[in-house]
Parts: sequence; C-alpha cells; structure tokens
Amino acid sequence: GLEPQTRKLFEVARLRRLPIFTFVNKMDRPSLSPFEICDQVEAEFGIKCSPVLWPIGSGDRFRGVLDRRTNRVRLYTRGARGKAATVSGDMAVDDPALEAAIGDDELYAQLVEDAEILAELMEPLDMERVISGEVTPVFFGSAMTNFGVDVFLDAFMNMGAPPMARATDSGDNGDFTSGEIAEGTTVVDPLSEHFSAFCFKLQANLDPKHRDRLALFRICSGTFERGMRVKHARLKGKEMALTQVQTLMGNDRVAVDDACFPGDVIGVANPAATFAIGDTIYTGPQRIAYTKIPSFSPEVFAECFNPSPSKYKAFAKGMDQLLAEGAVQRLRQRGSDGPGANPTLAAVGPLQFEVVVSRLESEYGVEVKLERLPYHSARWALAGWDAVDAAQREGQLLGVLKLEDEYGRPVLLFPSEYKLTNVLNEAGAALQLRPYAVAPDFEERRRR
Repeated sequence: GLEPQTRKLFEVARLRRLPIFTFVNKMDRPSLSPFEICDQVEAEFGIKCSPVLWPIGSGDRFRGVLDRRTNRVRLYTRGARGKAATVSGDMAVDDPALEAAIGDDELYAQLVEDAEILAELMEPLDMERVISGEVTPVFFGSAMTNFGVDVFLDAFMNMGAPPMARATDSGDNGDFTSGEIAEGTTVVDPLSEHFSAFCFKLQANLDPKHRDRLALFRICSGTFERGMRVKHARLKGKEMALTQVQTLMGNDRVAVDDACFPGDVIGVANPAATFAIGDTIYTGPQRIAYTKIPSFSPEVFAECFNPSPSKYKAFAKGMDQLLAEGAVQRLRQRGSDGPGANPTLAAVGPLQFEVVVSRLESEYGVEVKLERLPYHSARWALAGWDAVDAAQREGQLLGVLKLEDEYGRPVLLFPSEYKLTNVLNEAGAALQLRPYAVAPDFEERRRR
C-alpha cells in the first residue's frame, strides 16, 4: 500500500505542477491487488490512474507484466537471489501459447479477465491530462529483480513532458496550496537565450574515498557550455565559473564536454557547500531566482546524540553534508548553536532516520543514537519569535515544543492533532502558522 513518504511525494509533485508517473514497486512480494492500489491512489490524491503495465501475479507467483499500449505480455525468469531477472518471453495477450508460457492456469485466467475489465472500464491514456496532473500512468514491477523496469523506462522516455516554462520567485513566500502559477508571476521560457538552472538535489560522498559533493541542476533555459561563467542568485549575483561539471547515468559519471540544453541535468562540484537545494544560477543582465522547493511539515522527530566527543568534527561534518541533501531536517533549541548542542532531527517517516544513522556510521565512522520524541506534527511560525513569546505569555502554547530551524525561524512541535487544532484556532493567524517554509531569498551565512 501507500507509505508515508509516498504520500508526501505525491503532495509535493502536485504542488510543483509535475506530471506524475507511478511505478508500483516490489510486486515480487505479497501485495494488495493492483485494483486496490489504484483505488487507494485515486481516493487519497484525487488523481485518475491509467494503468500502462499490469502485473501478472504477485509475490512468488509474479510472472511478468502486460503492456496495455501494445497488448503484449513480457514474461521474466527469476535470477539467483539478489540478481536481476531475465526476459523469458514476449508475446501477444491472445497468443495461444501464452497460457503454457505462464505455466499457471489460475494466473492466466486472471490475466485474461483483468485485460477485459481494463479494456472495458479504462479510458485511453490522455497525455494532455497527464501533463496537467489530472492523470497518472501506472506501472507495476519490481526494481530489485528488474521485472518490468526496462519497459517502464522505455515508456517514460517516450511519454515524458518536454521542458516547460518555470515560475520565478515572487518574493511573497507563496502559499503552496495550489500548483497553479499566480497571475502576474514572471515565467522563464525554456527557449530563452539566457542560461538558467535550478538546483533540486545535493549528494554527498558519491565517491567516499574523496568525500566529494555534487549539486544537481536541471537546466531551465538557454544552453550550458563547460567553463561558462554564471551568477548565483542567492549569493546576490556572485559570479563563478562552472569548470567541474558532470553528467550522471546510474553509477557512471562523465565530464561534460558538449553543450547541454533545457531538461538536461548536470552535476556541479560543490566542495565548499556553495550551492543549496532551491538555488538558481543564471546568465544575462536580469536576475533570475526560481520559486524554491518548500520544506514541508515533518511527522516524526528524534534527538540525535553523539556519544563519542572525540569524533565531534566528523559528526558535525557528516550532519552538515547529509542534512544538506534534504532527506531530513535539523532543528535546534532556541539560540543553541554550539558544539555541545544535540540537534533534533525531523522527517516524514522513520526510514529516513535509519538512512542518516547508517550513512553516518559507514561514511563518516560515527555511531549516533536517536531518542524519539513524542510529537505528532510541526508548523513554522512565520510571524517570528516575538509573536511566539506573546502566545506563550497568554498560555496558548502549553505542551508545545518550541525549536528553531537552520535560519533561526521558530518551529512549533505539537504532541497531538487535538493540540494543533486548538493552537490554530486560538493563535494560528497571529503566529502565521504554516506547514511549510522556504529558504530566505538572500542568505547571510550564520557564523559558527
């Protein structure tokens, strides 16, 4: 079924006006029926599902997938434990030999029945509705064993949207309650002559031996050429030359020698943490700063302890680099920014905590301990600390934990939905409580 991080990803994608392609993974394990999964997606996200790859069985009986675009069945043979599957057949759904190839009368009968139901009930895939976010193409498979992944990637390449115009930051922080671009907002056309790109991801330790860091930029307009000089929007137009730039495909990295165009992704060396998620780089006389990716409300919290003081430097470096990737957020007690302060980690789901703990140990040699905190949700108080202090004096924040984020802004943690609702009713407007926040337009780096 749907996991918490999947729910949050759908929410963010819809708010960013991104077409959503859904790949239902781990079909080689026991699962809900594909009809139930599609019903869940439609009920929770209000988006219509249009199955493209339909599974034949699940768990140990997972045999392959039906490609509804061509009415052909791709059958797979399982590899050894942990190895990729191999294609064992590719035939039409009405091929008389298909039943024998599947080798399971019940699965074959179910496939025929499912194919008839889908043909009768499902409308043809409308790519205009996919691009607008009304419909999501759905693919079933197993990434670990490679069931259906090849067909999905081919379909994604053929169905993916071309680069679209991107909205610039209006400076009002946005409300992020709709994916629509507000009237009057400036947008940059991908065919613009001036280069611009948006940083959507950071990655540390792609090569653990060298502790390298890479900032991944999606080109939004113009043409990128190696060595070109660009301006950094968040650092007030500071100029820099992009000389160490790479493209990535799986585990392979290749230096960029040729020109890159809108839609391409480039990796820029980021050893000094010059770039952060949400940054814009550009050329030309007019400053371009694209709408940033908001930090959404986390739902699980834990205090992080470093039990080995002698490894504080490694701990601090690891935390800075891994948290900059955006998987989890770091909160602090108000005004505590010294070496003895224990950060509070905040995430959408507990799996993200496990990833951070594992990577700190394997990549930085630091074993940390997490102590879960009994809080339910968080809200940013955009009105600032004066408003928070006033609400505290009025007794409106009893039982609420008050922390600050990386930019010193107040973040309130609530122990229950009931408490959150009460505070929203009593002081929500005065505190300007929001389930999201974006980085300041111009960052003055905090001294440590």
